[in-house]
Amino acid sequence: MADISEELIEQVHHARNAKSPLNIIGGGSKRFYGRDIRGAALSMTEHRGVVSYQPVELVLTARAGTPLVEIEALLNEHQQMLSFEPPLFEGRATLGGTLACNFSGPVRPWGGSVRDQVLGIRLINGKAEHLRFGGQVMKNVAGYDVTRLQAGALGAFGIITEISLKVLPRPAATATLVQEVTMAQAINLMNQRSRESRPLSGACWTDGKLYLRLSGTERAVEGTLKLWSGEELHNADQFWQKLREQKLPFFNSKSELKRLDESAGRLSAGEPLWRFTVKPSSSEILPAGDWLIDWGGAQRWLRGNYDMQELEILAEAAQGQVSCYRGGNRQIDTFHRQPEVLQLIQKRLKAAFDPEGLFNPGRLYSWL
Repeated sequence: MADISEELIEQVHHARNAKSPLNIIGGGSKRFYGRDIRGAALSMTEHRGVVSYQPVELVLTARAGTPLVEIEALLNEHQQMLSFEPPLFEGRATLGGTLACNFSGPVRPWGGSVRDQVLGIRLINGKAEHLRFGGQVMKNVAGYDVTRLQAGALGAFGIITEISLKVLPRPAATATLVQEVTMAQAINLMNQRSRESRPLSGACWTDGKLYLRLSGTERAVEGTLKLWSGEELHNADQFWQKLREQKLPFFNSKSELKRLDESAGRLSAGEPLWRFTVKPSSSEILPAGDWLIDWGGAQRWLRGNYDMQELEILAEAAQGQVSCYRGGNRQIDTFHRQPEVLQLIQKRLKAAFDPEGLFNPGRLYSWL
């Protein structure tokens, strides 16, 4: 455990005086995400450790550089878990990086996102002020919710130093059903099952097969197994872990990452991997291609070379957005274009939190 917040504040002071941008780096597991940026490395790896944990209250506070594997190991001792099932990326993912990227796993529609579980944060802004927002109980969230603003901001508004969040008990039983169906059939069945009062905790279609995971009491899981069609999958935990970690065959193709420039910390790849978040029941975005459907139809992965603007049109027709998750050209914007009014709001927030534009400039959007 180590608290290096004073050192981080000093680095911000130095960057302000030198008018030099900072590249905030946690475990380095998600450098492929967002646009390429340049700047002096500001490492969070030494700023780690669990500050407080109250199993009875289901609340944990940890420094941003704490690896998720350490947090999960502690929670396992008390039969508790992070409800949003974040990817661990071979043990390199940190709590701060997970919030900054707003990454959640297969349980997202039923267990919520990391954004939903955050109760409070500490943040160093562009004026080198160490601020506290929120608290350790949900009722402390009032007014403008700065804590959740950090979810998916890719460090644009400051250095997250500490996070308080809710945790949950582990379910008593889990089981997975699998059956062969087409993609269209899978989307319909996912939505049908999601409307039922059953302990659904995962719904994914890949390689012609639909996987439905059940999590809850033994009675609820066993009762659902008798009602729903499909074969029970043995060693199902391996499948969901590979899905969470993006290690299924779908992900392991030409889109594998290659390090191009160690000094700049830039990553690139040949084949783009696109991520859609859309209305779960939507059937509009089904161009021919290599797909994986997750989150009960709400998250859809597409592999291949496509035009970003054309995919944005398809995503909007499905009441959603698309991003170039990894691979492709990282010099241009990789996230769905934003309306002018939202751009204006985000620019004002950037100016308020980071007036000198020090933190990860341009990583989220070229104009931010």
